[in-house]
Amino acid sequence: MKRRKILVKVIGITLLSAITIRAFSQEQQTNYESKLSPKFGIKGGINLSNLHADDVDDEHMKVGANFGVYAKLPVTTGFSIQPEVLYSMKGAQLNYNNALMGSGKYRFNLNYVEVPVLAVFNVAKNFNIHAGGYAAYLASVKVKDVDNEGNVNHVDELNKDNFQSFDYGLIGGIGFDISNVTLGARYNYGLKEIGKSGTFAGEVANNAKNSAVSIYVGFAF
Repeated sequence: MKRRKILVKVIGITLLSAITIRAFSQEQQTNYESKLSPKFGIKGGINLSNLHADDVDDEHMKVGANFGVYAKLPVTTGFSIQPEVLYSMKGAQLNYNNALMGSGKYRFNLNYVEVPVLAVFNVAKNFNIHAGGYAAYLASVKVKDVDNEGNVNHVDELNKDNFQSFDYGLIGGIGFDISNVTLGARYNYGLKEIGKSGTFAGEVANNAKNSAVSIYVGFAF
Protein backbone atom coordinates (compact mmCIF):
# COMPACT_ATOMS: atom_id res chain seq x y z
CA MET A 1 0.00 0.00 0.00
CA LYS A 2 2.84 2.39 0.83
CA ARG A 3 4.56 1.63 -2.49
CA ARG A 4 1.34 2.38 -4.36
CA LYS A 5 0.97 5.77 -2.64
CA ILE A 6 4.59 6.62 -3.36
CA LEU A 7 4.20 5.67 -7.05
CA VAL A 8 1.07 7.82 -7.41
CA LYS A 9 2.91 10.77 -5.85
CA VAL A 10 5.92 10.29 -8.11
CA ILE A 11 3.76 10.19 -11.25
CA GLY A 12 1.86 13.26 -10.05
CA ILE A 13 5.08 15.17 -9.47
CA THR A 14 6.39 14.06 -12.87
CA LEU A 15 3.28 15.33 -14.65
CA LEU A 16 3.36 18.62 -12.74
CA SER A 17 7.02 19.13 -13.59
CA ALA A 18 6.38 18.32 -17.25
CA ILE A 19 3.57 20.86 -17.47
CA THR A 20 5.76 23.48 -15.83
CA ILE A 21 8.59 23.04 -18.35
CA ARG A 22 6.36 22.42 -21.33
CA ALA A 23 6.70 26.01 -22.54
CA PHE A 24 10.44 25.45 -22.97
CA SER A 25 10.22 22.04 -24.60
CA GLN A 26 10.64 21.12 -28.25
CA GLU A 27 8.74 18.71 -30.43
CA GLN A 28 10.81 15.67 -31.34
CA GLN A 29 11.15 16.19 -35.05
CA THR A 30 13.55 14.51 -37.41
CA ASN A 31 15.95 16.74 -39.31
CA TYR A 32 13.77 16.68 -42.44
CA GLU A 33 10.44 17.58 -40.78
CA SER A 34 9.24 21.18 -40.58
CA LYS A 35 5.94 20.74 -38.74
CA LEU A 36 4.16 18.63 -36.18
CA SER A 37 3.16 15.28 -37.63
CA PRO A 38 1.84 12.00 -36.21
CA LYS A 39 4.16 9.02 -36.16
CA PHE A 40 3.34 5.32 -36.27
CA GLY A 41 5.77 2.54 -35.53
CA ILE A 42 6.71 -0.83 -34.14
CA LYS A 43 8.51 -1.52 -30.90
CA GLY A 44 9.92 -4.37 -28.87
CA GLY A 45 12.08 -5.12 -25.87
CA ILE A 46 12.28 -6.98 -22.57
CA ASN A 47 10.27 -7.02 -19.35
CA LEU A 48 11.93 -7.46 -15.98
CA SER A 49 8.77 -8.48 -14.19
CA ASN A 50 7.79 -9.35 -10.67
CA LEU A 51 4.77 -9.54 -8.39
CA HIS A 52 4.16 -7.12 -5.55
CA ALA A 53 2.07 -7.65 -2.43
CA ASP A 54 2.12 -6.38 1.13
CA ASP A 55 2.72 -9.85 2.59
CA VAL A 56 5.00 -11.40 -0.04
CA ASP A 57 8.74 -11.12 0.59
CA ASP A 58 10.21 -13.93 -1.54
CA GLU A 59 9.20 -12.98 -5.06
CA HIS A 60 11.87 -13.14 -7.78
CA MET A 61 12.27 -11.31 -11.06
CA LYS A 62 11.34 -12.98 -14.35
CA VAL A 63 12.58 -11.95 -17.80
CA GLY A 64 10.06 -11.80 -20.67
CA ALA A 65 9.46 -9.96 -23.93
CA ASN A 66 7.24 -7.10 -25.05
CA PHE A 67 6.45 -6.13 -28.64
CA GLY A 68 3.76 -4.38 -30.65
CA VAL A 69 2.75 -1.16 -32.40
CA TYR A 70 2.37 2.45 -31.30
CA ALA A 71 1.32 5.88 -32.49
CA LYS A 72 2.60 9.26 -31.37
CA LEU A 73 -0.07 11.91 -31.89
CA PRO A 74 1.13 15.49 -31.30
CA VAL A 75 -1.33 17.79 -29.53
CA THR A 76 0.93 20.83 -29.43
CA THR A 77 4.63 21.57 -29.44
CA GLY A 78 6.22 19.45 -26.74
CA PHE A 79 3.15 17.36 -25.89
CA SER A 80 1.83 14.18 -27.51
CA ILE A 81 -0.57 11.35 -26.76
CA GLN A 82 0.88 7.89 -27.36
CA PRO A 83 -1.46 4.87 -27.55
CA GLU A 84 0.06 1.41 -27.95
CA VAL A 85 -1.01 -2.20 -28.46
CA LEU A 86 1.51 -4.68 -27.06
CA TYR A 87 1.98 -8.35 -26.35
CA SER A 88 3.61 -8.35 -22.94
CA MET A 89 5.04 -11.31 -21.02
CA LYS A 90 4.92 -10.83 -17.26
CA GLY A 91 5.01 -12.96 -14.12
CA ALA A 92 7.48 -13.92 -11.41
CA GLN A 93 9.02 -16.75 -9.44
CA LEU A 94 7.69 -17.34 -5.92
CA ASN A 95 9.46 -19.57 -3.42
CA TYR A 96 7.68 -22.00 -1.14
CA ASN A 97 8.87 -24.14 1.76
CA ASN A 98 6.46 -26.27 3.79
CA ALA A 99 6.16 -29.72 5.29
CA LEU A 100 3.56 -30.93 2.76
CA MET A 101 5.23 -29.84 -0.49
CA GLY A 102 8.84 -29.48 0.54
CA SER A 103 10.75 -26.55 -0.96
CA GLY A 104 10.81 -25.13 -4.47
CA LYS A 105 9.34 -22.31 -6.48
CA TYR A 106 6.41 -21.50 -8.72
CA ARG A 107 7.18 -19.92 -12.09
CA PHE A 108 4.29 -17.73 -13.20
CA ASN A 109 4.21 -16.93 -16.94
CA LEU A 110 1.39 -14.47 -17.57
CA ASN A 111 1.02 -13.23 -21.15
CA TYR A 112 -1.10 -10.15 -21.79
CA VAL A 113 -2.44 -8.15 -24.70
CA GLU A 114 -1.83 -4.71 -23.25
CA VAL A 115 -3.07 -1.25 -24.26
CA PRO A 116 -1.13 1.63 -22.69
CA VAL A 117 -2.18 5.25 -23.25
CA LEU A 118 0.53 7.77 -22.36
CA ALA A 119 0.97 11.51 -22.10
CA VAL A 120 4.42 12.32 -23.55
CA PHE A 121 6.20 15.52 -22.57
CA ASN A 122 9.31 16.42 -24.56
CA VAL A 123 11.64 18.14 -22.10
CA ALA A 124 14.42 18.46 -24.71
CA LYS A 125 14.66 17.88 -28.44
CA ASN A 126 15.65 14.23 -28.05
CA PHE A 127 14.36 13.41 -24.56
CA ASN A 128 10.89 12.82 -23.14
CA ILE A 129 9.17 11.76 -19.97
CA HIS A 130 5.86 9.91 -20.21
CA ALA A 131 3.16 8.77 -17.83
CA GLY A 132 -0.29 7.26 -18.04
CA GLY A 133 -2.11 4.00 -17.56
CA TYR A 134 -2.74 0.64 -19.17
CA ALA A 135 -5.45 -1.96 -19.51
CA ALA A 136 -4.62 -5.56 -20.36
CA TYR A 137 -6.29 -8.85 -21.25
CA LEU A 138 -4.74 -12.12 -20.05
CA ALA A 139 -4.13 -14.10 -23.26
CA SER A 140 -2.48 -17.19 -21.75
CA VAL A 141 -1.03 -18.63 -18.55
CA LYS A 142 1.69 -21.17 -17.93
CA VAL A 143 2.67 -22.07 -14.38
CA LYS A 144 5.44 -24.49 -13.43
CA ASP A 145 6.41 -25.99 -10.10
CA VAL A 146 10.19 -26.35 -9.81
CA ASP A 147 11.35 -28.36 -6.78
CA ASN A 148 14.67 -27.92 -4.99
CA GLU A 149 16.22 -30.63 -7.18
CA GLY A 150 15.37 -28.73 -10.38
CA ASN A 151 12.51 -30.99 -11.48
CA VAL A 152 9.79 -29.10 -13.39
CA ASN A 153 6.16 -30.10 -12.91
CA HIS A 154 3.03 -28.68 -14.50
CA VAL A 155 0.55 -27.33 -11.94
CA ASP A 156 -2.96 -28.48 -12.91
CA GLU A 157 -4.60 -26.38 -10.19
CA LEU A 158 -3.16 -23.17 -11.66
CA ASN A 159 -4.74 -22.52 -15.06
CA LYS A 160 -6.12 -19.47 -16.84
CA ASP A 161 -9.54 -19.85 -15.21
CA ASN A 162 -7.94 -19.24 -11.81
CA PHE A 163 -6.55 -15.84 -12.83
CA GLN A 164 -8.19 -12.49 -13.44
CA SER A 165 -8.84 -11.99 -17.15
CA PHE A 166 -8.17 -8.25 -17.01
CA ASP A 167 -5.43 -6.15 -15.47
CA TYR A 168 -4.84 -2.41 -15.26
CA GLY A 169 -2.29 -0.10 -13.74
CA LEU A 170 -0.03 2.95 -13.95
CA ILE A 171 3.01 3.66 -16.12
CA GLY A 172 5.87 6.14 -15.91
CA GLY A 173 9.09 6.34 -17.89
CA ILE A 174 11.60 8.13 -20.10
CA GLY A 175 12.51 7.99 -23.79
CA PHE A 176 15.29 9.10 -26.11
CA ASP A 177 14.60 9.87 -29.78
CA ILE A 178 17.30 9.68 -32.44
CA SER A 179 15.72 10.49 -35.78
CA ASN A 180 12.92 7.91 -36.09
CA VAL A 181 14.40 5.52 -33.51
CA THR A 182 13.21 5.60 -29.89
CA LEU A 183 14.98 4.05 -26.91
CA GLY A 184 13.06 3.94 -23.66
CA ALA A 185 12.50 2.50 -20.22
CA ARG A 186 9.39 2.54 -18.09
CA TYR A 187 7.89 1.11 -14.93
CA ASN A 188 4.50 -0.66 -14.99
CA TYR A 189 2.66 -0.87 -11.67
CA GLY A 190 -0.39 -3.15 -11.59
CA LEU A 191 -3.40 -2.19 -9.48
CA LYS A 192 -5.42 -5.42 -9.76
CA GLU A 193 -4.74 -8.73 -8.03
CA ILE A 194 -3.76 -11.40 -10.56
CA GLY A 195 -5.46 -14.36 -8.83
CA LYS A 196 -9.20 -14.76 -8.42
CA SER A 197 -10.40 -14.62 -4.84
CA GLY A 198 -11.16 -18.05 -3.39
CA THR A 199 -9.06 -19.98 -5.93
CA PHE A 200 -5.74 -21.80 -5.57
CA ALA A 201 -4.11 -19.05 -7.66
CA GLY A 202 -5.35 -16.42 -5.23
CA GLU A 203 -3.85 -18.35 -2.32
CA VAL A 204 -0.51 -19.11 -3.98
CA ALA A 205 -0.02 -15.60 -5.37
CA ASN A 206 -1.03 -14.16 -2.00
CA ASN A 207 -3.09 -11.34 -3.51
CA ALA A 208 -0.10 -10.18 -5.59
CA LYS A 209 -0.23 -7.69 -8.46
CA ASN A 210 1.89 -7.28 -11.57
CA SER A 211 5.02 -5.16 -11.58
CA ALA A 212 7.50 -4.74 -14.44
CA VAL A 213 10.36 -2.63 -15.72
CA SER A 214 10.23 -2.49 -19.54
CA ILE A 215 13.21 -1.60 -21.75
CA TYR A 216 12.44 -1.18 -25.44
CA VAL A 217 13.41 0.18 -28.85
CA GLY A 218 10.90 1.60 -31.33
CA PHE A 219 11.03 2.42 -35.05
CA ALA A 220 8.66 5.09 -36.38
CA PHE A 221 7.49 5.52 -39.97
